[in-house]
Amino acid sequence: MTETVSRDYSETLNLPKTDFPMRAGLPKNEPKILKRWEDQDLYRVMRQQAAGKPKFILHDGPPYANGNIHIGHALNKVLKDIVTRAMQMQGYDSNYVPGWDCHGLPIEWKIEEQYRKKGKNKDAIPVNEFRKECRDFAAKWIDVQRDEFKRLGIEGDWDNPYLTMNFDSEAIIAEELMKFAMSGQLYRGSKPVMWSVVEKTALAEAEVEYQDHESHTIWVKFPVLTGDDSLVGKNVVIWTTTPWTIPANRAVSFSHSISYGLYKVTEAPQDNWAKVGEELVLADNLAADVFKAARVEAFERVADVDPSKIEFCGHPFRGAEGADGYFDFYVPMLAGDHVTDDAGTGFVHTAPGHGADDFQMFLENRATFAKAGTEQVPLTVQEDGSYYPHVPLFEGHYILNRKGGEGTTNKAVIDKLLEVGALIARGKVKHSYPHSWRSKAPLIFRNTPQWFVYMDKELEGEGDTLRARALKAIAETRFVPVSGQHRIHNMIESRPDWVLSRQRAWGVPITIFVNKATGEILQDETVNARISAAFREEGADAWFAEDAKERFLGNDYSSDDFEKVDDILDVWFDSGSTHAFCMEPREDLNPNRKGLGGEDYVLYLEGTDQHRGWFHSSLLESCGTRGHAPYDAVLTHGFTMDEHGRKMSKSLGNTVAPQDVIKQYGADILRLWVGSVDYAEDQRIGPSIIKTNVDSYRKLRNTLRFMLGSLAHYKGDEVAVADMPELEQLMLHRLAELDKLVRDSYHAFDFKRVFSVLFNFMTVELSAFYFDVRKDALYCDPLSSVKRKASLYVIEQLFRHLVTWMAPILPFTTEECWTHRYGEDVGSIHLEQFPQVPAEWRNDTLAAKWVKVRKVRRVITGALEVERREKRIGASLEAHPVVHVTDPELLAALEGLDMAEISITSQLTLSSEPTSAEAFRLEDVADVAVVPGLAEGKKCARCWKILPEVGTDADYPELTLRDAQAMRELEGAA
Repeated sequence: MTETVSRDYSETLNLPKTDFPMRAGLPKNEPKILKRWEDQDLYRVMRQQAAGKPKFILHDGPPYANGNIHIGHALNKVLKDIVTRAMQMQGYDSNYVPGWDCHGLPIEWKIEEQYRKKGKNKDAIPVNEFRKECRDFAAKWIDVQRDEFKRLGIEGDWDNPYLTMNFDSEAIIAEELMKFAMSGQLYRGSKPVMWSVVEKTALAEAEVEYQDHESHTIWVKFPVLTGDDSLVGKNVVIWTTTPWTIPANRAVSFSHSISYGLYKVTEAPQDNWAKVGEELVLADNLAADVFKAARVEAFERVADVDPSKIEFCGHPFRGAEGADGYFDFYVPMLAGDHVTDDAGTGFVHTAPGHGADDFQMFLENRATFAKAGTEQVPLTVQEDGSYYPHVPLFEGHYILNRKGGEGTTNKAVIDKLLEVGALIARGKVKHSYPHSWRSKAPLIFRNTPQWFVYMDKELEGEGDTLRARALKAIAETRFVPVSGQHRIHNMIESRPDWVLSRQRAWGVPITIFVNKATGEILQDETVNARISAAFREEGADAWFAEDAKERFLGNDYSSDDFEKVDDILDVWFDSGSTHAFCMEPREDLNPNRKGLGGEDYVLYLEGTDQHRGWFHSSLLESCGTRGHAPYDAVLTHGFTMDEHGRKMSKSLGNTVAPQDVIKQYGADILRLWVGSVDYAEDQRIGPSIIKTNVDSYRKLRNTLRFMLGSLAHYKGDEVAVADMPELEQLMLHRLAELDKLVRDSYHAFDFKRVFSVLFNFMTVELSAFYFDVRKDALYCDPLSSVKRKASLYVIEQLFRHLVTWMAPILPFTTEECWTHRYGEDVGSIHLEQFPQVPAEWRNDTLAAKWVKVRKVRRVITGALEVERREKRIGASLEAHPVVHVTDPELLAALEGLDMAEISITSQLTLSSEPTSAEAFRLEDVADVAVVPGLAEGKKCARCWKILPEVGTDADYPELTLRDAQAMRELEGAA
């Protein structure tokens, strides 16, 4: 028979009360919060509040202003924002000044694309008119990207960003370049560089990507002319994947560590290019492969060969009809460490104008080349990829066409080799090959006059070199992860001289004059000052004005005696100089670089590709002009892949646009993803991953909502820690533990650990344990209850700590929580510091005890779960388990605790006696066994506990004694 209840007690419970919505509505709510921050002038207030504190400077690596932001931008900027917010909330003046890279090919290429569509010729447009179009294009996209970054919740000086195209910036970039010129570190040289024939400029390593490419392969005979008499008239065979470089050949390289032999063709098809009776010099390990490629059916090894005994070979086109003697030089045989017998023939065709190893061979063997008739590295290919007119047989042939496809040169060279009888085999091979990351066209190595900075020239009065300075700076810099240090060290250790020049129009020019008679750079501070002043007034366009030469040289020099250099500085020099024109001129960014612990600190944070890009050029620029790195620490993140680990591309349809994620879910969902991934590795994102983050966010929000609802009843009562129940003391201890962990993790830039620890604490320790246990006291205890007051005080502390700790990752949600709790007139959570944890909260002894308590509780809840599953009970309050604890230490830990309350049962009996084997146990807690049973007594109409005492209070016969007391206080207060 069902018991009847005389009244509804639900309205007497202290249930959570809050208008904090369960559904976040982030896409609509976040713009309102952004508007509130703008109205508050939050950025300015943060700066005023942090004035005088040690600086933590996260210097922004500038993105290109040439399109909407993508998911990689979002990852990068959110990481930066997490860092700056976390450091600001830990007592630093953590200012963030965003910047943009505005010069260079990415923007110039866009304008050229527009010209091509309109049928306009760039060369017919005045240079400063073209530069204005580039400037306007960049300005448009800066405004677009600024709004997109702000929508992500990135806090910074958006009204005063640094731009490489600002007049002051261009002036300082030029000044930095002139420092290299004045110190003798700058020189003009000629060497092979990676060249884009489509873009008609040299490219830096950071502008190169490697893709699969199918190349022609050829096996070519070089006749022996002098040296070992037994080999004269025989042929050395080379193999190459770049037939177009054969006209530039000036040597053949071999290795002393390879075994070579003279081989004779004994059987071959009648129409074969390798004829019966021909004798060829080959590496022994590769001979069989060569003859297979040449369709030779049988061959024999005639003799050992020592290639060092060969003095000179002849070029395959030596004496060719129409060559007019151009190829009648000698081809020396040279020993080189780069030669292997992994593939090819064991001999390397060496064209000094078209390869790094080839060029090095020229430098190391200048006298031999001169003796052979080659005084200088030959210039054979023009900037558009065609052969110079002075190269016979191939004048007018293009290596690549205008779109980057194969031109006519390879075919012309192969046909000519066949004609002169120098080819024994041909084929094709697919291999990794450098391409321009903008035009996607293959690159070539091309010998060109360029401006370089010495890496190994001893600096006057310094006793060191740029390379030595850079390597020392790397050793003194903190890298996160540490593998970045090894990576950039290896790059600097082996890199060639720094190429600064580009043959373009949009950028800061190389502002130097060269004496036509001596070839020396003009070093005159007065001239430099005129250039700098003009750039500050008019920008770098001043260099391209008609009267620029006379204006800058002034009356001290004749303009006829000097060449004005019109090459453009590599854009990496621009961005490498940002420390000079962004940080140093601003008092709020100019650091006293002493490291963490009270002094200023500078962090550079970008993708791992910037070890060869911005980190690299900033290091060289600062070491060359200041003798040290511009940063104290370098943090790198990986690339963002789709959720299957594939690279994102429009063709695959697997891109994730941050704008779309924000529109559907809100920026905090994207930020939660950033804060929860291992950014040091390549990360993944996609629909299912976003959904997982939405689910995680919902759990966090519900926990925060419960706290806000509970705190509606908080009257500000404080309870001494010593007077609190152990469970509240335990929660304060956990906050003390978390405080150290969170601070340490933010300092280590380990945001995944911050999020993971806080998420687990909120969803497991709070929602599934502490709040679950304390709901009874919070809802039902009398207003005078110390337990209830202590719990509300602890929840207030939990709330303040958790929302401030999470604020750097979830700035919108934590701001919403903060204003719901304290009102909008209190400012912003982002003006708060991480709370200081009182030392008395730490209680390791209590924490160790509660590890044992929770171990026992886990066995009890496991037993109750079985009872529910078997439908022997509905709710845990219907249970009265008997808990047998035979371990004295575990039993002692339970002394004085209300285990029924902790286990959320109405009744519970503890026993030190063993029990039957049928009792419930967990394998890892062998000394605890639970015998389930049903609670005895009546069910309280208010708290639903089943206790014998229900019915013993004359005034409230339907309630427990605790609930009856609560009602007296409520009705007495009323």
